Amino acid sequence: MAKGAALSKKDFQSDQIVRWCPGCGDYAILAAIQGTMPKLGIPKEKIVFVSGIGCSSRFPYYMDTYGFHTIHGRAPAFATGLKIANPDLSIWMVTGDGDGLSIGGNHLLHILRRNLDVNILLFNNRIYGLTKGQYSPTSETGKKTKSSPMGSMERPVNPIKFALAAEASFVARTYDANPKHMAQVFQAAAAHKGTSFIEIFQNCVIFNKDAFDDVYDRNVRTDHMIHLEEGEPLVAGSEHKRGVFLEGLQPSVRNLDENSDHSTLMVHDPKAKSPVYANLLADMEFPDYPVPVGIFRSLERPCYEDALAAQISEAQAKKGVGKLEDLFSAGETWKVS
Repeated sequence: MAKGAALSKKDFQSDQIVRWCPGCGDYAILAAIQGTMPKLGIPKEKIVFVSGIGCSSRFPYYMDTYGFHTIHGRAPAFATGLKIANPDLSIWMVTGDGDGLSIGGNHLLHILRRNLDVNILLFNNRIYGLTKGQYSPTSETGKKTKSSPMGSMERPVNPIKFALAAEASFVARTYDANPKHMAQVFQAAAAHKGTSFIEIFQNCVIFNKDAFDDVYDRNVRTDHMIHLEEGEPLVAGSEHKRGVFLEGLQPSVRNLDENSDHSTLMVHDPKAKSPVYANLLADMEFPDYPVPVGIFRSLERPCYEDALAAQISEAQAKKGVGKLEDLFSAGETWKVS
């Protein structure tokens, strides 16, 4: 490619055969990411995709960028090291509900609270797909699988609430059935300075088919979802609109008509300093509420790698750059012959 030439979606498609089950939602996510990359204006050699283990974690093979397919649940550790070593890199971490919230839960927690400038895509299909259909941390209570034949007894993890509890500076949700919405959220995440966490509702056609159809099927999504827009009221539905009101500390959904007081509707504010509002949104789950999708929270906060670089510069200004051999020979040493 000529120097300075504009990149296209095709430039981010690798020569590897995409090996997911036919109909898997991962295909749509991959296409949306490949279509988003050229719009970011970032050279391919400065983009890295990092993944752990799972169906979603094959992602780096299918991106014509740098990539690491790492070990189960430890992608955040690799992403952290990469960002600290080379802060100029645009790092995208791909994980799943099992990889990220089970064995990798501790690592995910810490990359979120540290606020490195990386983008995290968590594919949530509410099942372990790669290992053939066991219940996952996000599977609903009562879910019958090969590892829970009488139904899961566990309360599922809410990925959005997890990220908010870790004080992530950018928290969003999108879904594989809407490429346009995915692209908008991905671009917003890339523009954010800090850790961007995106939960993606994703369909596993083999082991958990139609897991989110009650929410995002084409025939119901208008009534069962709220697309979050900054400064806009929380309203779902096309003909029979329903609005979200705050009653005490509890969101309440009521039908709207010409006599409704629209001025009392909850209005979306992703920049609210307090996490209370974003957590109220995260608590809105089907069937009690229409499910919010979009950006829940977006705040400016210092990045870990910038603070670390400043600390290193301060230490070097006081004590000099230093040499590794001096460190090794400092203090009491001896030779073994």
